[in-house]
Amino acid sequence: MAKILTLTLNPALDITVSLERLRAGTVNRAQAQHSHAAGKGLNVAQVLADLGHEVTVGGFLGQDNLQPFEALIAQRGFADCFVRVPGETRSNLKLVEADGRVTDINGQGPQVDELAQEALLQRLEQVAPGHDAVVVAGSLPRGIHPDWLRALLDRLRAQGLKVALDTSGEALRAGLMAAPWLVKPNTDELGEALGLPVADAAGQRRAASQLLANGVGHVVVSQGEHGVSWFTRALALHALPPRVRIASTVGAGDSLLAGMVHGLLLEEAPAVTLRRATAIAAQAVTQVGFGIHDREQLARLEAGVQLTEQQEGCR
Repeated sequence: MAKILTLTLNPALDITVSLERLRAGTVNRAQAQHSHAAGKGLNVAQVLADLGHEVTVGGFLGQDNLQPFEALIAQRGFADCFVRVPGETRSNLKLVEADGRVTDINGQGPQVDELAQEALLQRLEQVAPGHDAVVVAGSLPRGIHPDWLRALLDRLRAQGLKVALDTSGEALRAGLMAAPWLVKPNTDELGEALGLPVADAAGQRRAASQLLANGVGHVVVSQGEHGVSWFTRALALHALPPRVRIASTVGAGDSLLAGMVHGLLLEEAPAVTLRRATAIAAQAVTQVGFGIHDREQLARLEAGVQLTEQQEGCR
């Protein structure tokens, strides 16, 4: 298996509240509540660990509420290169209704100053070499400019790492200029970043062609229950997941990304990679929390994924 670094620059304590239906402006009673140390890179790390990889985690953590994050890192056996900063890591409230609809209320998180930014860069200079890939996932904390993210990606690439990027908005626009090995936007994020309509297959193909021409290696576009499209210069595949009972959609995209990185690093056949990654994402929405907990269910879901070749790549 591979040695993989995941960076979560703006992690969060996810507080997931399940309720029958959210009624704004009234008292709502929860059916269940769970809290998890999370953030996109940490979510990806848990799935990668379940797939057998050696994982290092890093980014920024607030000093005032370290316990759940340090407990997760210890429980999972991750190597820890997080930089601690003053303040609290943010809390994200996720209200999950019985029909699967999720309402997110995301906190801001701590201010990350230039000293902390430089500390992480210096730490990565020591830690990153020897890893096979790095996943940079999630939003930027206060104090970090998108140009800093682009410079970070450039430095990681210069160290010989395959860089997978999953972010949005200005951070995605800046990150794309570093030509990552893999990007995984959803349709809304891709359309916003490029200023192009990507609601249909033709629009996604045009957008992917632009990114591939600019040096991106793999463009993976997630579309929720409508599946995922994967574009390279040599292939264009679409995967449709089987129908499942939704517990929470939180972490589905992170699980998909982990599955794609896994298959690509193992140099598996494209159909095998995309089918498994799609099944891992489908399994993620049936549970609250992150990771692969039921291998038999995963095998059934994998058998139910429908693959379609769209055309011969994006040249």
